[in-house]
Formats: sequence, structure tokens, C-alpha cells
Amino acid sequence: MASKLPDATKGLGAGGMDVEDGSGGGGGGKKVAGRWPGFVHFFFVLTVVTCALVYAPRFLSPTVPVDFLGPRQPSSGRLPVRVDGGRGNEGDALVLDNQVNSPCASMGAHGICCDRSDFNTDVCFMAGEVRTDAASLSFLLFPPQAPNGTANDANATVAEKEERVRPYTRKWEKHLMANIQEVRLRAARPDEADAHRCDVRHDAPALVMTAGGYTGNLFHAFNDGFLPAWLTVQHLRRRVVLAVLAYNPWWAGTFRELVSGLSDHHVIDLLHDKRTHCFPGAIVGTRFHGILAVEPARTKDNRTLVDFHDFLAGGYKDDSTPPEATQQQQQPRRPRLGLYSRKGTRVIENEAAVARLAESVGFDVSILETANGAPLSSEYAAVSACDVLVGVHGADLTKLLFLRPRRAALLQIAPLGVPHVARGCYEKATAMMEMQYEQYDAAANESSLVRKYPADDVVLRDPEAATHAQEAALPRPPAAGGRPVAGWLGTCVRASPIGG
Repeated sequence: MASKLPDATKGLGAGGMDVEDGSGGGGGGKKVAGRWPGFVHFFFVLTVVTCALVYAPRFLSPTVPVDFLGPRQPSSGRLPVRVDGGRGNEGDALVLDNQVNSPCASMGAHGICCDRSDFNTDVCFMAGEVRTDAASLSFLLFPPQAPNGTANDANATVAEKEERVRPYTRKWEKHLMANIQEVRLRAARPDEADAHRCDVRHDAPALVMTAGGYTGNLFHAFNDGFLPAWLTVQHLRRRVVLAVLAYNPWWAGTFRELVSGLSDHHVIDLLHDKRTHCFPGAIVGTRFHGILAVEPARTKDNRTLVDFHDFLAGGYKDDSTPPEATQQQQQPRRPRLGLYSRKGTRVIENEAAVARLAESVGFDVSILETANGAPLSSEYAAVSACDVLVGVHGADLTKLLFLRPRRAALLQIAPLGVPHVARGCYEKATAMMEMQYEQYDAAANESSLVRKYPADDVVLRDPEAATHAQEAALPRPPAAGGRPVAGWLGTCVRASPIGG
């Protein structure tokens, strides 16, 4: 294919300058042509010298590795984080733990450290050369090379006992945690290197998390999975490799934007990939700050739930929106109310009347259907356009995270028996996003249960007591893995609404 760049030989010839000068092919043209080549030569030399001064240090400096053949990841434009939490240069040590006052926050460049102080989760960190052992589901820390090319005795300073972690954020729920795969961490002996040669070498640390547990339910997918994962590695700015337990196509497809937002690298199916993967570090497990919560004081960079919302917006935003649509959105309009329409249980029986009432007081109403199979990017577009989100307590209200911080409101309708549970699930999250929260607690005579139970039944007299009794009688959930059916697990704690 012919080049679109101009031909340099033509640009420097006398004929070319004659045309530019307008003097034709006479002596005047030759005079101009005699001056300009020297002028161009001067700028050519100046350009070469400038490039040498700017780029030579990058190639000559021994502290900056240059990999011309390796994959190039997009840069965030920000400097990496130093061990002390500040900004630093590319040569600074890798920071694995971004948690304030963590026993592992100041760990050195080689070692294993576990933080088991949290009620909800255990998190372990491995700094140094880490290799996987698929047969035992282990991560092995190898000692660094000595100057003479042999392994030194750095592992002698690492605790010899083996650490074991189940990377899920509900460690208090013993029957569930028994179904989360256990990952082993230990210091390797130098003579084990030949038996664990690297099949795949990564230039970013690993984050070991699970797609099992309750994460088939939307609330738990965010609360137990992606929000804790973001809390744990957001400071690495996508320079991390997700090594996922209980990996399954449904999880990968449903949350592909969030997976891509966390990492620039391909996901590793940890249970089925039998290759030996090598990393410059590893994090096993994820941090947890509370139900849909981010506590700024607990992270070195003072992250908030609004930052997590921005992370979601970055993954789900539609760059194909035409400019005229954006202009229309900026025009004065009536506030929009999104009303979640449930089917089966916890249904608003007078939904049409509620929508008409909202329209009569000045809202444009959007009926949002639940479990409609729409991709989350579509759900994000629908919910983020709302000023108010209304719905009966359930996992779909997790999408309050899609609302615009400081500008929107959530109205949660609590069925009989769960007003405290409902408030505990979502009120704090709306406060952290600086949004308005309102809750409407259904009365006994407003529930469809009045058609099923006599007026003096405990279900109507003391619905919370009936809820607790029902919870105690519920069977244990099936083993985790794949896409579990949540059922009563849709609530954020182990309690269930007792009726519609």
C-alpha cells in the first residue's frame, strides 16, 4: 500500500520550492531552493538531538526495564503506590496491602503475612516470587536469587508453618465456608524450583477470589464479591491478575465489565488451569468494610463508596451515546422515578395506582422489571437515569449503587417481618453516597397475608418473631459452586420476609 506521508525527495527539490515560491523554473526559483535545504537540515538535526535527549535515559537507565516484545498494558497516567502509601517511581516496591493499621501494610519485599483480625474475612499476602502448584491448590514463595545466581536463604526468615485461607467474606458462616475451596500458602525450598518451572510468567500480582458462595445472587455478587475485590486491589489500578475459584461462564459473562475494570489481564480459572503461573506477589482473600460499605479511614488513599460508584460507571458507561441525546438530557425535565416491578413474591399489588400517583405529583415513571435477563450495562443505563428508585426489599435494590451520588434517593418498602433487616441492607450505603433514604414499613392490613392468616395469628401480630421461627426451620443451602440458587439468601443477613 502506498504511503500517505509526503515524499521527502519531492519536498526538498527545486521544483517543489518553485511552486511554493510562485517563481516558476527560472533563476529566482533556484535561489530559494539553495537556501531551504540548509534550513530543513537544521531542523532535522535539532529533532534528532531532542529525541535523543528525551528518550535516551529510558533505554540507558539500568533501573527501568524495557520489554519491547512483551504485552503492553494501558497506563492510568498515575504513579504507582510506594510501601508507605505515597506516590512513587516505577522502580519502587510493590504495595500489596492498602489497609490502614493492617499487620501486613508494611511487609517487606519478601515474605508471607496474614491478617485474620476481621470478623468477616481473612486476607493473606505474599511478597516476592510466587508460583502456583495446581495439584495442591498452593501458592509457593521462592527465595530471591543471590548475586552469584544461586538462591539465597531468604525463606529461612519466613514462617515455616503453612497458611490456609478460604477467600470469601463470610467466614463466620461455617457451613458455607466449608464449601469454599481452601488455598495453601507456604515458603518453598530452593530445591523445589525445578519441579515448579514457570509455564506462564506474569508481571502483576495475583488476587485470589471466588465466584462461588452466594454470588449467584446479585446482592451477594456485589457485597461479598466485587466490592471487597475492588477494596483490596483498586490501588493497583488494574495491574493485577484475577485467579478465580469456582470460575464459571455465567459469572464471567454477567460481570465481564467489572472483571475488566479490576484487571487488565486474562482471568485464571484456578481449579482447572494446571499450568504453573508465576507472579511478583499474591493476595489471597479480600477486604470487607461492612454491608455495601467503604470506610475511607481504613484505606491509605481514603476511598469512598462514591469511588466504587465511579468504578461501576467507568465499566458500564455507553460511549456510543449520540451527542444529541446528551444535549437532551441536559435540558430541564421532570424528575424520573424508577419503580421495580417484582413477580411472584413481594409484589406491589396496586403498582399501577402507585405509578399514577407518582406521575400526578410531578414524576416521569419508569417501570423496571426484575430478573428480565437484561445485561447489567442496560440495567445501569436505566437506573442511573433515575432520580428516585422505589422497590420492595430484595436483591434488585443493590442497584442503588448505579444511582447518581448526591443527587438521587432510595425509597425501600419493607414487607412484614423485615423492617430492621431491610434498613440494615441499604440505608448505610445511601448515606455513604450522600443520597436520601426513605423506608416504608408495611402494616399488617396492607399485606396480602391478611387473606391467609387470621387476625390473631403470630404472623400478623408479631411478624419479626414469625420470621425468626421460619428462619430456624429453613434447610441449609446446597453446596456452593457454579450458579447457586439463592432463594432466602437474597436478603443481606440470614432472614427472610414471610410473605408477599
